[in-house]
Amino acid sequence: FKYVVEDEEEEGKATEEFLAVATTRPETIFGDTAVCVNPEDERYGHLIGKRVLVPMSDIGDGKARSIPIIADEYVDMEFGTGALKITPGHDPNDYELGKKYDLEIMNVMNKDATMNEKCGEPYVGLDRFEAREKLWSDMEDAGLVIKAEPHMQRVPRSQRGGEIIEPLVSKQWFVKTEGMGAKALAAVKDGDITIVPSRFEKVWYGWLTDIRDWCISRQLWWGHRIPVWYVDESEEEYIVARNAEEAKEKAIEAGHSADIVLRQEDDVLDTWFSSGLWPFATVGWPQDEGKDASTDLARFYPGTCLETGYDILFFWVARMVMLGIELTDVSPFKVIYLHGLVRAADGTKMSKTKGNVVDPLDTVSEYGADSLRYSLVTGVTPGQDIPLNMDKIAANKAFANKLWNCCKFVTGNALKDIDEEELKSLGVSGPIGKEEFDTLALPERYIISKCHELVESVTEDIEKYQLGAAGSKIYEFLWDQYADWYIEISKTRLYEGFGGGGEEAKTARRVLVYILDTSMRLLHPYMPYVTEQLWHHLPRVPKTEEMAAHSLMLADWPQMDDTRLVQDKDAIASFEVFQALTRIIRNARSEYNVEQGKKIAATIVAPGELKDMIETEINSLIMLAKLDPDQVSVVEAGSDEAKAAAAGDSAQLVVQEGVEAYLPMAGLVDIKKEKQRLEKQSAKLAKEIEKLAGRLQSKGFVDKAPPAVVDKAKAELAELEDQASKVDASLKALG
Repeated sequence: FKYVVEDEEEEGKATEEFLAVATTRPETIFGDTAVCVNPEDERYGHLIGKRVLVPMSDIGDGKARSIPIIADEYVDMEFGTGALKITPGHDPNDYELGKKYDLEIMNVMNKDATMNEKCGEPYVGLDRFEAREKLWSDMEDAGLVIKAEPHMQRVPRSQRGGEIIEPLVSKQWFVKTEGMGAKALAAVKDGDITIVPSRFEKVWYGWLTDIRDWCISRQLWWGHRIPVWYVDESEEEYIVARNAEEAKEKAIEAGHSADIVLRQEDDVLDTWFSSGLWPFATVGWPQDEGKDASTDLARFYPGTCLETGYDILFFWVARMVMLGIELTDVSPFKVIYLHGLVRAADGTKMSKTKGNVVDPLDTVSEYGADSLRYSLVTGVTPGQDIPLNMDKIAANKAFANKLWNCCKFVTGNALKDIDEEELKSLGVSGPIGKEEFDTLALPERYIISKCHELVESVTEDIEKYQLGAAGSKIYEFLWDQYADWYIEISKTRLYEGFGGGGEEAKTARRVLVYILDTSMRLLHPYMPYVTEQLWHHLPRVPKTEEMAAHSLMLADWPQMDDTRLVQDKDAIASFEVFQALTRIIRNARSEYNVEQGKKIAATIVAPGELKDMIETEINSLIMLAKLDPDQVSVVEAGSDEAKAAAAGDSAQLVVQEGVEAYLPMAGLVDIKKEKQRLEKQSAKLAKEIEKLAGRLQSKGFVDKAPPAVVDKAKAELAELEDQASKVDASLKALG
């Protein structure tokens, strides 16, 4: 449309010259207070400083309101016509230009989006969209419209009601943030506050370096009302106070009569302002400020660590720091730990439209609260988003079940029928010391050493906020070491049928309870419900008067100071040889398809101390590897017995240098039957290979079939050929 240039000789009179200006909101033309062009734009250089007439504006005597033509580099010469209407009262960008050039700010709408008296009689009271149509039609009649064409743009809408949002200048309450922002900025720069991960410091600096005053007014029905009281009906005279009584006292002190009528501001505080007070307002600020150390404010403020999502680092966290330092003179916490956002399993954002939203209540109902909690916490890397994989949650439910079964074994088997005195003595009151540790056998020294390694590693990880890594280590220890190895070995100590009983059984019970109790304490932050429940089934030290409750939640952490927990690196190394020996025999059983319940013969060759260790734990090896106790021997490396074992018809298994196992073939398989089985399998594979190879050699198949189908056939042929070569190798080994 045309913005007609005003005659310089006669105010309000039009000339023939005009600027072409485009708009998607014609109704805001009534609020225009300037037209802006780029100072480098040669098309409009001669017009800068002149004035134009606002379309359909009547100021009397048939004259129109005029506004200046200004120049600013903000205007993009290539966008639209290169001439921009400036409406400071109804556009945030225009508002900034208006302040820069001291333009009049006109509000041409009421709060219900109808046009007000500044628009002129024909438009007063019309809805903004009705006014848009009427104004455009009137401009067409007046010959001011150049053209109208479709234009795609983003239109802001209310999240709740869906209405199109209308920018509107209105009187609001602001907080001056320059000083507070500088203090919050310095708190991180000076190291008073640490942000984890540190890469978000850049975001922090970006927000607080160029911070603007903060509008804290909200026109809502709920929230903290702004503590301002207006005097009578005045909008200009007001009193800021903590409450109505204090406001009245201040009004009287200012010279008003005792019957003064005060009216509190209807606007409420921005949610982020209210929540920014949370660290100290919830523990007694301001009423307990400066009081003795027994108050909650003195005990719990400032805090140590704030854990929250990175998406509200500025909206909430920065506000807490600004307000905390401003109102209490100290930072509200020392560490800001930022986790990621929970996303769908494929990494996409959860959305009702996509149908990939996971309801946590449904998940808890199916898998348990601890399984979900553990999955989220161990899946997190500081600042990284968390894909919520239901398979992982199901696996962690299985872990919780494994934990339950471990406790069931300890309490229902290991501790069954023991006397009350021993049961009381098993309560864990602190770490196992070196004196007791040195009296223990190898598996016990190994599992305690691994447990103490775990305690130190988990403690260090948690102190460094590597929560995911710490939680995963506890899982691996409990499942792979405690359940799979020590609980199984403990059976050789507990049960007379395996050669156990007596003092060995007592020691095993002590270690079983100690390791499980310690692990529960480590795991409790991750799985609080399951661990609390199970811990109450274990022997515990009696409750003291100092303890608020006999709860795992209040129990000591396994490492309360920097004192190293007892460990034995040699025991770990020796037992790892035992584990490798057990695994290699188990693998051989699997490879030779030995029946699950069948016990086999074995000769173990090892040097010196390793030989002594294996002999000492031979019952454990027999049970774990399913060996025949009457046909198992442990011999010295290099001895005649070792040479005889190597010369026999046996499967040789090399564990490490100097440690080997020889399994007589006759005990592993029925050679005649195994040969028949393998020959039958070889013939079947040869037939399948011939058929598939012929198919791939056919040009009709290769040329016509889709590439994916051909590739799949080639992969199947390679797999069959690999199986056939393994079967042939097994046949040759049988002779």
